[in-house]
Amino acid sequence: MSKISINQDPPGAVSVYTPSAEDLRIFIRVAALGSFTQAAAQLRLPRATVSTAVLRLEKRLGARLLQRTTRRVELTGDGQVFLERCVPVLDGLDELGGFFRRQDGPLDGRLRVGVPLGMATGPLMARLPEFLARHPALRVEIFSADRRADMIGEGLDCVIRVGSVVDESLACRPLGAMPLGNFASPDYLRIHGRPHGPGDLERHWLVDYRPNPLDGPSVFEYRDAAGRVVRVPMRSRVTVDNSAAYDAACRAGLGLIQVPLASAARAPGLVGVLPDCPPPPMPVNLLFPHHRHPPRRMRVFADWAAEVLKSQAFQVHATF
Repeated sequence: MSKISINQDPPGAVSVYTPSAEDLRIFIRVAALGSFTQAAAQLRLPRATVSTAVLRLEKRLGARLLQRTTRRVELTGDGQVFLERCVPVLDGLDELGGFFRRQDGPLDGRLRVGVPLGMATGPLMARLPEFLARHPALRVEIFSADRRADMIGEGLDCVIRVGSVVDESLACRPLGAMPLGNFASPDYLRIHGRPHGPGDLERHWLVDYRPNPLDGPSVFEYRDAAGRVVRVPMRSRVTVDNSAAYDAACRAGLGLIQVPLASAARAPGLVGVLPDCPPPPMPVNLLFPHHRHPPRRMRVFADWAAEVLKSQAFQVHATF
């Protein structure tokens, strides 16, 4: 009787290595943080486990994914390509894992969201407990900064972004529009006087807000009586890269700022100016990778975020 071989590759077959989902998640976190130690702390794993997972990937793939230096861990060219392929693979596995779950069932898992600093320290964080109370099995990780986040590199599921969408590689779900106003500090107005119209702006100062290094200098924007957006270049003595410093610079008397009306209402002390020159509202969007259908936990989070914005007198757009 002939022998039968079970679970063996046929002669001449090439064995294909399939990385584990856990190894991929560890690699993505190390790449995002640029540190094995920080990744281990964030994942609550021993550092040796994290290092071994990446070394296992590199050995089995036959490619160097990360370049280790004394100060930082950086992606190699192969590592960058591999990272971009990892994210959709893990998204697909997550979707398969919940394939047969009821669409009205409880949410679970983890949602990693990038949020502007002002929004994270304002209404969104203040009302996050009620969202988590509705979904007690869901974990939300908030990463707050005003700069444009690298979604893939930082391992984010989605980002909330204020302003025009410039990254065509990301899908966009409009959440609402943020009404803005013009403000100055009492000290600034005491020294420089109050502007009464656009013609006065040439003798005033503007706090230059540039959250991203490649952004150009800020300009004063307003809608005229015909509804057209007018952009007025102004002098500036200080440039800042986040909303907290923007507000602080104005309070220090360094110039005019244009900020959300809701933010100004939460932190009184600034004086509204030029009410007849209102800035155009700033769009608020939820961005996520084009390649994926938004998972239910992201859609539910987006609906809740729109609900929060509505409570702040935002103009809210339709849901998914």
